[in-house]
Amino acid sequence: MQSAPAKTLTIGSRGSQLALWQAHHIAGLLERCGVGTRITVIKTTGDHLQTASLTAAGGKGLFTKEIEEALLAGAIDLAVHSLKDLPTETPAGLQIAAIPEREDPRDALVGKRLDELTPGSRVGTSSSRRAAQLRALRSDLSIEAVRGNVDTRLRKLKEGQYDAVLLAAAGLRRLGLASEIAQVLEPDLMCPAPGQGALAIQTRLGDDTAGLSDFLNHEASFQAVTCERAALATLGGGCQLPVGAFAQLINGTLHLMVVVVAPDGSKLLRAAGQDAPREASVLGAQVGRELLDRGAGQILSAAR
Repeated sequence: MQSAPAKTLTIGSRGSQLALWQAHHIAGLLERCGVGTRITVIKTTGDHLQTASLTAAGGKGLFTKEIEEALLAGAIDLAVHSLKDLPTETPAGLQIAAIPEREDPRDALVGKRLDELTPGSRVGTSSSRRAAQLRALRSDLSIEAVRGNVDTRLRKLKEGQYDAVLLAAAGLRRLGLASEIAQVLEPDLMCPAPGQGALAIQTRLGDDTAGLSDFLNHEASFQAVTCERAALATLGGGCQLPVGAFAQLINGTLHLMVVVVAPDGSKLLRAAGQDAPREASVLGAQVGRELLDRGAGQILSAAR
């Protein structure tokens, strides 16, 4: 492990419990390498939308724009993002310097297992991707919007507002809430969001903090999420559209699966491919183009 720059680095983060866990996690890794850190909380557009539908709010970067602006202005030295919230187009002057080792990328049901949900059961999710895939799996369920942080969603579940809620397994595990999980949904059943479970360390292009990649980057995680995001970029999708992508290294080969789902669950397109890890971007683009050739563009246009 290489020695790190001696300066104290200011980390920009959202203020939610999960975002702060993530920022403190990265701060801890840096401090083990002898780098001092401080954390600055930045409120984003998405944080103000506690009742509105994120899809209806439109636009990309709802949870990242203000943090990126602070980074470009020099108010912070690096940003810690949930990678699935980060648009595939990086603003000029910024770069993803590192992807630490990824947590569990899968989705999880809290409250009840899928086979325990009776017809008409209310399932809460703020994700159009999760909602669309769940409708494709179980058209007899009532899929309802739920907003707020993880604790808020779990409280609403326990109050009986929902029979189950769909959340990222990674967030629950990071917050010490793995015991709340009733069922982890395998990618073949519900394809995760591109980059789900991964963190992105963002810095200014050319900044000496780019050396962070030497001791924060996890190469297998970097290759997997690069592949997933290349597929998303090819499809022209954003993090609020019903696109799932899951890549993993198996015996030295990168395997990718991508799904595009109609919002009502009536149509689901799935494509897969494999290639060498060094071809992660090429593989993602290739699978994305295959889905476009099969009509994914029309599904995503309708979803927008």
